[in-house]
Amino acid sequence: MSNQPNATATGAAGLGASSYLEFEKPLLRIQSEIEELRRREKESDRDVSKDIEEMTNRLRSMTKRMYSHLTPWETVLVARHPQRPLLTDYLRLMVRDFCELAGDRCFGDDRAIITGFGRIGPHKVMLVGHNKGKDTKERIACNFGCAHPEGYRKALLKMRLAAKYGVPVVCLIDTPGAYPGVGSEERGISYAIAVNLMELSRLRTPIVCAVIGEGGSGGALGIGVGDNVAMLEHSFYSVISPEGCAAILWRTGEQRKRAAESLKLTANELKRLGIVDQIIPEPFGGAHRDPATAAANLESHITDTLRELKRYKIETILKKRYERIRSLGSFFESAQSTAQTRARKATAAASRTPARTRRTASRPADPVDAPG
Repeated sequence: MSNQPNATATGAAGLGASSYLEFEKPLLRIQSEIEELRRREKESDRDVSKDIEEMTNRLRSMTKRMYSHLTPWETVLVARHPQRPLLTDYLRLMVRDFCELAGDRCFGDDRAIITGFGRIGPHKVMLVGHNKGKDTKERIACNFGCAHPEGYRKALLKMRLAAKYGVPVVCLIDTPGAYPGVGSEERGISYAIAVNLMELSRLRTPIVCAVIGEGGSGGALGIGVGDNVAMLEHSFYSVISPEGCAAILWRTGEQRKRAAESLKLTANELKRLGIVDQIIPEPFGGAHRDPATAAANLESHITDTLRELKRYKIETILKKRYERIRSLGSFFESAQSTAQTRARKATAAASRTPARTRRTASRPADPVDAPG
């Protein structure tokens, strides 16, 4: 975790009481005490700077301790924080000369996914990302970041355009999942995501993916196949939301904390399992406290990764991408370990066969099958 104490103190002061999450209530109480001391100092002209400094250090220490040991459910809450920076914030903070491209040339333009050319650091890129919306009107217009089939078709169309001109692709993932409505099913949401998975696996240009908030189900996978997949420190990536998992397994959403624990959806768990390649540090106390630093960290990761990928020929990139995809999941083994496992099973089967044959030969004939 990056150490940004000054940013934390400033960010905490800028957060309203309603912006504190449930587990952050102790921080809110300390912040309220600091504000009360400042108010008294202003009204009485008494010097209480030492008290303020002591309380600020206490706030900083507690925030660091709290965010260093978040539970999986608390991580989900931070990833969904209403003030957490969204795609449009990252476009503003780290992308230059952005030119949006709209439409899928088939049905329409899905505002839940934004695509366009731009510059990140020294690199020209095709940027593709989920858009949740900043206010209620915009959130409704883009279905809270849940894309329709036309959104994934639009993304694939623009990625192919980027590959045509040798421009790398950057995908920023932040969605609860694909849109589950009737229209989405009628227009083939499953097929659209499946086509994206297949085409992205062989797209002839470097692809860098990063989960910046929620990474939910196939909606995230639809633009989540790449040469390097990273996560912001307090984001999550899962096949299903904790609430949905709890509703299926325990018939109640009240078990969402237990589900979050079981899903292994945090960045540290997924890095350990080999699902993601890197964890991008967030500012002290979460990205919502200092969006500028969060954007700088993300920009640094993208520029470094693209610089590394551009060292290889496209054939080498495609080979490494294929190997990365094939190695995902604990059920895949190397050729050597697979051969060893098969040899052990064959040996065990061979050692058991004679015994079974002897028992069968010595067993008396079934009376039903006996002659006469």
